[in-house]
Amino acid sequence: MNITRFAQRLSLLTLLVTAPVASVSAAQAVPAPPQLAAKAYVLMDALSGQVLLESNGDQRLPPASLTKLMTAYIATLEIRSGKIGEEDLVPVSEHAWRAGGAASGGSTMFLPLNSQVSVSDLLHGIIIQSGNDASIAVAEHISGSEDGFADRMNETAATLGMSGSHFMNATGLPDPEHYSTAHDMATLARAIIYVDPAHYAIYSQKQFLWNNIKQDNRNLLLWRDKTVDGLKTGHTEEAGYCLVASAVRENMRLISVVFGTNSTQARAAETQKLLSYGFRFYENKTFYQKGVELAKVPVWKGLEREVNAGLAQDLTLTVAKGQAKSLQANMTFLPQLVAPIAQGAVIGKVEVSLDGKVIHSSDLVALQAVEEAGFLRRMWDGLRLFFFGLFN
Repeated sequence: MNITRFAQRLSLLTLLVTAPVASVSAAQAVPAPPQLAAKAYVLMDALSGQVLLESNGDQRLPPASLTKLMTAYIATLEIRSGKIGEEDLVPVSEHAWRAGGAASGGSTMFLPLNSQVSVSDLLHGIIIQSGNDASIAVAEHISGSEDGFADRMNETAATLGMSGSHFMNATGLPDPEHYSTAHDMATLARAIIYVDPAHYAIYSQKQFLWNNIKQDNRNLLLWRDKTVDGLKTGHTEEAGYCLVASAVRENMRLISVVFGTNSTQARAAETQKLLSYGFRFYENKTFYQKGVELAKVPVWKGLEREVNAGLAQDLTLTVAKGQAKSLQANMTFLPQLVAPIAQGAVIGKVEVSLDGKVIHSSDLVALQAVEEAGFLRRMWDGLRLFFFGLFN
């Protein structure tokens, strides 16, 4: 181990432990998590994506109308890409009307057969009113059929890493091959929140009036907790009462998912337990931002003798309150970096540990390109590398 690399690791350790966390008080004891009356649940920090609590988080369960989170997410992707417009008029087919309308007995936007409704109104109807008819109409508008849209849903789930999910329809109506997990739904919620903040605002609306029919958002926490701003409820006899929720307190956003509670009141109460516990005992810290120089690393055979190393993404961790000052970091780099080096190339790693256990690892990348030097410098560095290898 050469002296340069050791000094760089020590510098990062000093900065990580002292600079970002100097004002944090002594760590408080974290009590046992609450016991929830639910088949499965997950509590996730939205910024870091870390799971703070879970029970049966990867168990495949019927998601009921939580499915519509994926339906709405795909619709917003289509809007953002310009493939559909918010004012486009969508025809209400017989399938949408029969399978999702008032006669079906499920949650509905009450769309008349053969009427034409704007994409924007349908999106509100999916998110706020949980309209099965609106979901099917949007699915048919995007993919031509609900079956075709289900394929799109599964492709999108795979892209997001939702490996425990499989969708058969746009609504969440029961099907043996239609399932998801609490962890996957938290992952989907995180994408909805950060990919399209403008449309995410719809999830906080308490009511929606369409065609002189006013319906309330079924997420009771929107009325009970002003920090909650989404997302979606779900219920079938098979699935029980489900809820994906998100809240922000003191610049920290948490996502909670509960599957299989026994009532509308229970899903709200169990969700509140999760959120309260997370905000009370955890915090997230961004220690370094992407693109900031953390070290200078020697380069062989290059026009420059050093390359700046940093992070491609912010280094953000979620830890128990007060725990941040106990973190330790270690930077290591690839031995004998030889030009040419492309900007963004992985040249090392930073590992963050707590009590000797690595809790996070991130790649260190070259912040700028280093071109290959001329013939004489390459020859000279080649000789130095040869003798360096003999005696080390």
